[in-house]
Parts: sequence; C-alpha cells; structure tokens
Amino acid sequence: MAFELRWYQQEAIDAIYQYFSASQGNPLVCVSTGGGKSVIIADFIHGVLQHWPDQRFLILSHVKEIIEQNHEKIIAQWPEAPTGIYSASMNSRNTDAQILFASIQSVHKRAEQLGHCDLLIIDECHLLNSESSETMYSRLIAGLRDINPALKIIGFTATPYRMKQGLLTEGKNPLFDEIVYETDIQRLIDDGFLSPLRSKAGKEKIDLAGVRTRQGDYLASDMEEAVNKNDVTEKAVAEIIQYGQERKAWLIFCVSVAHAEQVKELLTAEGIGAECITGETPKDDRARILADYKAGKIKVLTSQGVLTTGFDAPLTDMIALLRATKSPGLYVQILGRGLRISPDTGKTDCLVLDYGGNVERHGPIDRITVDHIKAGKGSGEPPVKECPECFELILAGLRICPACHYEFPEREKHEAEASSAALLANQIEPEWLKVDEVFYSIHEKFGKPPSLQVTYRCGFETIREWVCFQHGGYARQKAVMWWVKRVEQAPVPELTVDAYQHLTEQNDMKEPCRIEVLKEGRWHRIKSFDFTVKPDTPSAWNHNPAERPKPTQTMPAGIDVFDTDINF
Repeated sequence: MAFELRWYQQEAIDAIYQYFSASQGNPLVCVSTGGGKSVIIADFIHGVLQHWPDQRFLILSHVKEIIEQNHEKIIAQWPEAPTGIYSASMNSRNTDAQILFASIQSVHKRAEQLGHCDLLIIDECHLLNSESSETMYSRLIAGLRDINPALKIIGFTATPYRMKQGLLTEGKNPLFDEIVYETDIQRLIDDGFLSPLRSKAGKEKIDLAGVRTRQGDYLASDMEEAVNKNDVTEKAVAEIIQYGQERKAWLIFCVSVAHAEQVKELLTAEGIGAECITGETPKDDRARILADYKAGKIKVLTSQGVLTTGFDAPLTDMIALLRATKSPGLYVQILGRGLRISPDTGKTDCLVLDYGGNVERHGPIDRITVDHIKAGKGSGEPPVKECPECFELILAGLRICPACHYEFPEREKHEAEASSAALLANQIEPEWLKVDEVFYSIHEKFGKPPSLQVTYRCGFETIREWVCFQHGGYARQKAVMWWVKRVEQAPVPELTVDAYQHLTEQNDMKEPCRIEVLKEGRWHRIKSFDFTVKPDTPSAWNHNPAERPKPTQTMPAGIDVFDTDINF
C-alpha cells in the first residue's frame, strides 16, 4: 500500500498485533474523531491478509456514510482489495467478499448467509449495548460465533464509554476486554493532525431548572420547553450569526426536530443558506443536503439526533450547541465534528458556542479519557472563567485572555474560583525543564504488576513517570516505545525487574537533556523528551553511553517517595 501512516496510526496497529500475540480477548482501539480510523482499519486488514491470506473480515457500522468512508479508503490505498458491501440503503447485498463492509441493520439476522468470518471489526462501537442479548449486534455476534467459535472482534471508537455501562470494557458482560490504544487529542492538535477548538460563552444560557432526567440524559420535551423560554432560541441565533460572520461552515445541534426546523427558519429569514437534517429526513434529501454542505453550497446545517457520528465535513469551523447533554460520549462526538483539519478552505480552528453548559459540565474534550472515566470524574478540570471583553472561555488560572489580551485584575487570595471546565486543555502552556539527574526504581502497588519508576530531577522540581513493562495493552506498548528510544541493541524486557537490572548495570542507553512537561492538578505529565547531547546533563554521554557513570540505584535524600494514589 503506497500510503504513509501517521505515527499514532502505526502505533494503534502495533498495539492490536501485540494484544493478539499475548491475549485471547477482544481489543478496543480509541482514536479521536478526525484521526483517521478508516486508514488504520484499511492498513490493518491489508497487513493481515499479506501474512494470512485465508482470513476473512467483516466490518460493521450503523450508518451509510461510515460504510462508504471505510470502503473508499481501503480501495484508494489498495485498488485490487477483494471487497464487497452488504447494505440495503446502498442497494448492495454482497455476502461472499473476503473483506465485507456491512450495515448492522441489514445483516443482524443473516449470520448464516454471511458464513465463516475470522475477524469482526465494529466501527463506532460505543453504540453497542453488550449488557443486552436482544440487540442487533449481540444477535449477529452470537450467530457468527456459532459458525466460528474462534471469531476475533476488534472495536474502534473515539468515545469508549456509554452512559449506563461506563467504559465498554466494564459493566455486565462487556464485549471488549481491554483498551489497547488511545490517542492524545492535544498532541494530535499540536502535530497539526487535528484542528484546534475555541469556545465562546453564549450570552444566552438555557435555564435547566426543572428539566428532568430520563435514561441518564436530559428529557427532550423538558429541554424543548427550556429553549423556548424568554426567546432564548431567537437571541442565541442572533448571537450565532454575529460570531459566524467570518466562518464558512456551521453545525447547530438542537433539542428536537421542531427546534431544528425553527432554527433553520430563523437563519433563512436572515438570508443565510441553511438546511435541516433529522432522523425524519428522506434518504435522497439527506444525501443531497450533505453533499451541498460539504461543497460549500450551504452554510449551515441544523440537526437533531444525527450528524454526531460518521459525518466527515472537514470545512466545519463553527459548532453551536443549542442543547444540553449529560452524556460525555455525545459531547465529545459533537465537538469531534470540528476537529478535522481543512487546509483547502483555510480553516485555522473551530469555534464552539455552548448554550447548554456542556463545556462546564464535562470538562476539556481532551481530558475525557479512559483514566478520567475510570476515576468517575463528572466534571473536568481545571476551572474556567469567562473573559468579560470577548466572552472567551479560558482557564481560571490565566491572567491574560489569549484571544483579546484582556488582563484580569488581581484576586484576593481567599476568593473561590469556579468549578467548571475548559473546552481544551491546551490553554495550559507546557514548559521544557532541564534534566540534572535521572533515577530508576521499581514501584510496587498492591494488586498491580510492578512498574519502573523514573525520576527526573530538574532543578528544584521532581518529575516522575511510570514505565509499565508488565501491564499489557497500550501501557505495554508505551513501555516498548520508551525502551526503543533509549536502548538500541538490547531486546525489550518482559519483566520490570529485568528492565531495572539492565538500566542499573549496563551503560548502553540514551538519556534526555530536558523534558517537556504539562502540569495537571498535583501532577506533571511528560509530553516529550529531548535527547540532544548537552554538557552538564545526563545526555552528555549519549554519543558514547559506555563512558557514563553507573546510574544511581537509590533515591537521593530530599526526594519524596511515590504517591500510591496514582492509578495505573
């Protein structure tokens, strides 16, 4: 395949192979919206068939657009690929292809017709409810396993959690056993693979007092009443128009079908080209509207209940949430519509206008991660404040607004700050710290495999990281990458004690002259390393590691021990 994978796409594929080499379960791969899941799927399939040409793939999704994207991507990279499609909405019912892309709605009762499959890939698998045995997915999977009990299942999603179940690897009868890879949204933004997000606080806010909750989210009928109080919708639309003057393509997410139609009519009355898409939109009209939007013929799409997954429109540079949601998955999926880059249209970022308090409720989109959900965190951190000059939502700790350069007055030390959250954590500036010394030790935590604790002394700062050689999945993959960057010849250890022994007895590894760190609450997260050879740093011997003095095996006096509250 004449296609160069991005670094994280290759890491995701490597993580799948590594998981299957050591485990018998079903892995889950988490790649942020706009990160190119279809490319990863295509390259993984091609690689498997190169080594095991008799394997058969079934790739499932729930919407026509995702099936088309995944199929087109593998054909673009591998024109002779033995592919087929089974989807009633696409007027194709192929059951024999070696690589079969299918709609779950079309095939959930047709396991016998599809026949033997070796690998099942489920795209946007967060929609799968594994706690019920009466769903379309559970019915098909049971049928496929009757035919082939050794069926392997791989899940792909940007949001590996459901409102009731939590993580897709937890809860009652989870289909997936382990999250083997998760992308870092902020790093992908920093590398230019995703578009930055900006947020403005709407002057008009939806009053959610009295809005009831049903099945874990706000009741639509109550929320519809809330948006119709005090002309909230009309005032919000006027503000959306004001902010969108320099924006090329807008998506507006509404409470109901009637609300989406209302917003469309308000925009049309102001001379703005807008269309409405809901679950009730006829198939042909939907295809025409989406094509016109992607071509720039329509400026705005209003929607309800659709366009949150499987909708690829890179030119989208403004999103308005005229609704509230308690679902972190829906929140991330909605904002993900603006993450795709679009160099052809000159897009530099995507503006998010939030009228439902969603940013404050859920926190930074790049902080809603597997660890965040596991910890049960209901709101993001750190807190935000609203700039009084331009209404930008910025981190509460910033003294100067990065958008308009407004300088906030000094606060009294005892004054409490807000407890809401920022849209993106990239408002925190990472900093490079010079490394003076590096220390290694084995960290033991009850009920967990041991890990290698690496301590960097940077002046008066002490920064730590934990390298998990024995944890499996993505943690193991990160440990492999950590080792390969430092040790060129020795194989990657399987056990932490072997890694520790090698590091403290062999002089064959590179060490950094500085590290880039990002402060997150009480802790620092290391983003990257600089291995440039510089005097008076551990990197001074990188050209000839054999001359480096033997590493210190014990922590020097004055450096505190690891806080075991960190959860691996």
